[in-house]
Amino acid sequence: MTVVVKDSNGAELKDGDSVILIKDLKVKGSSVVLKRGTLIKNIQLTDDPAEIDCRVEKVKGLVLRTEFVRKA
Repeated sequence: MTVVVKDSNGAELKDGDSVILIKDLKVKGSSVVLKRGTLIKNIQLTDDPAEIDCRVEKVKGLVLRTEFVRKA
């Protein structure tokens, strides 16, 4: 059974898609703040349908909740 991952608007996400943040987010354990409107390229899906794995700026291994992104 495949897991369907959807963004905040209900659009289906796949590995390698690009997403845009819809809210400013603080990164735990870092002083970095990801601003609304930031484009994140080449996402990777996880086993949890509510989370995606990505790289932003100098932050590696970042996991974002799908409720804070929309498909680009």
